Amino acid sequence: MTIPTQPQSPVDSTHAMNNRRELALPGLLLGGALTVGAFAALLAVLNAVPSSHNALPDYPDWASEVPHELVARLQWLLGDITEPQFYKSWVASLGLLAGATVGWWALRAKKRWAGEPIAYGTGLWPWMLGAAGLSLVLSNALFGGSLDSGWQPTFVPFVCVATSVILVYGRGWTKLLTGAILGAFTTPLAMVLIDHVTGPLSLPPVVANTTSMSIGAALTFLLCRALPWMRRPTSEPESQEETVVAKKAAPTLLGDTRWMIRRIITDFTETQFYANEWASIGLIVGAIVTTVLNPSFASYGTGLLPKIMLAQALTSAIGIIIWRHLYRDGGWAPTYISVVSVAPATVLAHGNSVTALVLGAMSGAVLCPVIARPISKVLPDDFHPFIGNTVSMAISTAVIVPTIGHLV
Repeated sequence: MTIPTQPQSPVDSTHAMNNRRELALPGLLLGGALTVGAFAALLAVLNAVPSSHNALPDYPDWASEVPHELVARLQWLLGDITEPQFYKSWVASLGLLAGATVGWWALRAKKRWAGEPIAYGTGLWPWMLGAAGLSLVLSNALFGGSLDSGWQPTFVPFVCVATSVILVYGRGWTKLLTGAILGAFTTPLAMVLIDHVTGPLSLPPVVANTTSMSIGAALTFLLCRALPWMRRPTSEPESQEETVVAKKAAPTLLGDTRWMIRRIITDFTETQFYANEWASIGLIVGAIVTTVLNPSFASYGTGLLPKIMLAQALTSAIGIIIWRHLYRDGGWAPTYISVVSVAPATVLAHGNSVTALVLGAMSGAVLCPVIARPISKVLPDDFHPFIGNTVSMAISTAVIVPTIGHLV
């Protein structure tokens, strides 16, 4: 049985967002230009709006409180939810969770505006959130003591093992607890890799983080084969994708433009396995609010959050255009990979360089799916294919970010 999660081949194309057999280039170009232009305008507005600089502390001041203050520690844990996007903002995390809840409710209520079925229409979103949330709590409880010495990758479990275990093995408390507990141990693996591999090689920490996700997930799925209570469901999990059925429509400029805008927005929450417009809108609104409250808070106090979002929109748009044939007839492509790896890592590494931003977005969009798809295709049936995506994140970032550093 194949669970339809981050599929590497076309899936049921009855959903309204994916109901077109063809995706014409003019509509995609227009939708991409409008979306990237909107993020560019947002960057200009946020740079022009004066910040209060007191509603939120500067990142270094906040981070220094985390090991000792309960409220700051809880904020750190919430911030872990959006650290995969390089935001590290508890405000953005609340926006993401609120938007995901709206998307879940709308799907359950069969609203036409529900957007892409959250969690790929599996009906497993509450179980995914529970497993990932518990794994995140365990990660912070077991390994958060190291925060005394500075930043630690406590966020890693939220977007890898726990959620993928639920997607492969289905609902159930034993499966939730198994995924959560095993997932928590990706954090120390990432810490070791940062200290002994990526740190000495001057590579971005995301290389170590995504490598730990890949290794941790592979080991977990191997172990699950030996656990007697870990049995895959004999039938497909409850799917709610049929609640928003639409007939296949002929390609139109307006339809393809709308599809493109929605697809770019959806890419912003693929890494949490949500892949829903409402979740992404909540995330983006939360990031905007964070920046307005204090631009020196999110994204590790760099002030680069608006540029990171622009790079993410750009790399998604380029990737969708390049790999548009994979989306034909309801298919899917891993265009989100660069959104949470190469593009933001390039911005953080090279600051205000527009050349670096564009090069990172372009190269990530091209290279990431090339690496990911062959790996995902050869994985065993009981391994979630996201492992190919995280391997691609590690390799692509390790290659592209330093290379751009020599060019700009």
